[in-house]
Amino acid sequence: MLFNSIPFLIFFPIVVTLYMVLPKKVKPVWLLISSYYFYMSWNYKYAGLILFTTVVTYVLGIVISRQKEKSRKKLFLILGLVLNFAVLFLFKYFDFFLDNLNAVLGTVGVSAVSNPFDLLLPVGISFYTFQAVGYCIDVYREDVEPEKNFIKYALFVSFFPQLVAGPIERSKNLIAQINDVTKKNMCSYEKAVSGFGMMLWGLFMKMVIADRVAIFVDEIYDNLYRIGTVEGIVGAAGFSLQIYADFAGYSAIAIGAARVMGFELMENFNTPYFATSVSDFWHRWHISLSTWFRDYVYIPLGGNRKGKARKYLNLIITFLVSGLWHGAAWGYVIWGAIHGVYQVLGDLLKPVRAKICNVLNLRKETTGYKIGQILITDILVGFAWIFFRSKTLRTAGYYLYKMFTNFNPWVISDESLMSWGLDYREIFILLTAVLVLLAVSFIRYKKGIDVGTFLYRQDMIFRWAVFIFLIVSIIVFGEYGINFDSNKFIYFDF
Repeated sequence: MLFNSIPFLIFFPIVVTLYMVLPKKVKPVWLLISSYYFYMSWNYKYAGLILFTTVVTYVLGIVISRQKEKSRKKLFLILGLVLNFAVLFLFKYFDFFLDNLNAVLGTVGVSAVSNPFDLLLPVGISFYTFQAVGYCIDVYREDVEPEKNFIKYALFVSFFPQLVAGPIERSKNLIAQINDVTKKNMCSYEKAVSGFGMMLWGLFMKMVIADRVAIFVDEIYDNLYRIGTVEGIVGAAGFSLQIYADFAGYSAIAIGAARVMGFELMENFNTPYFATSVSDFWHRWHISLSTWFRDYVYIPLGGNRKGKARKYLNLIITFLVSGLWHGAAWGYVIWGAIHGVYQVLGDLLKPVRAKICNVLNLRKETTGYKIGQILITDILVGFAWIFFRSKTLRTAGYYLYKMFTNFNPWVISDESLMSWGLDYREIFILLTAVLVLLAVSFIRYKKGIDVGTFLYRQDMIFRWAVFIFLIVSIIVFGEYGINFDSNKFIYFDF
């Protein structure tokens, strides 16, 4: 069930209405039923997988907490990690592993190993697996008490607004709120208005911006033999915009839907393209995942506590794992490696940058300097996105070859860009929507509050003018319909 679909438009009001009128003790049960229905609408067979993850981590959480010896605690934690990551490997990475194994065997003349499984990738498996595993680690570290109520714990793993594409919630935050559901009324007018505004903004980002620019980006990647320097640059910039509007749009809808019911999910995006360095970018992009890797991979590896060489190795390992998390393809791994190298070089070159600033008398506090930092960061991030979107090294290599060897500045003026799926009208709509996105992002950057909270704090006339503008824009300018098939959120594949 997609957020940008008629079934969800029917499903969500029913869930919220009954949630508000049911007795407090029944609310978690109703949300759990609703969450499983939401997930089973994709493929009912895979409900067993999320149930398996839930049961295993629920039981192990209790078992780990009861162990007095640290070695036994660690043993049960490792058991939980192995069981959960084994399922993730089987469904997400086994084909990738087998393809690479067969490639190696082929070089030495050994016949290929056939795949005994024919498995589809369950939607959201990486997200709920990491959320459940994070809970086990938190219990092991004694950061949280194990949840004894199975219904509440199962709701933590499967809560439908953030189930299939995050944010990847921490047990300390979400379980505490689920427990509060049975004790007090969590809904309020402020949260309902703010959440509704977030949902509308997320739909605007997805349907008006992301799905529109996707037409152009897909056309370029499907016809790489035709592209030149201009198309390559515009395509890379287009995908940077598409993946942000798509994923930040999903997160806004998820956070808004949860907020309508009184839940506060963690922030997942904070104006990432206003970042002044790649390190800063990762403090603003997919925050729930980047902090997950920081707390459960980077810091346990030693973080920055064991010298610079070990710090850089830990950074590279963390970003390689992050790339692999996104998908079973070398393009994702290289994308992660590039960001790891960015981080290392960014740290190593700090003295060099300081010297350059001194020689050229550049003042870091000036607006011009910060704009320069933002532009350089966005170019570096956009370059890495080419490998992410290409998925295979061959495709990425060909894309870069065409972009750097086929210099064609004349296409800017000869209307050739109109042959890539978007006519003048569509480009005008897209550019207008991007200006709206920039304005909202600037408000977020300056005010430090999300769009839902900002709208709630305005007077009713202004607020409803914005609501109506967003609703009309989604209906009139949104990309949807029987001939449109690009409306699945990008991160559903991860």
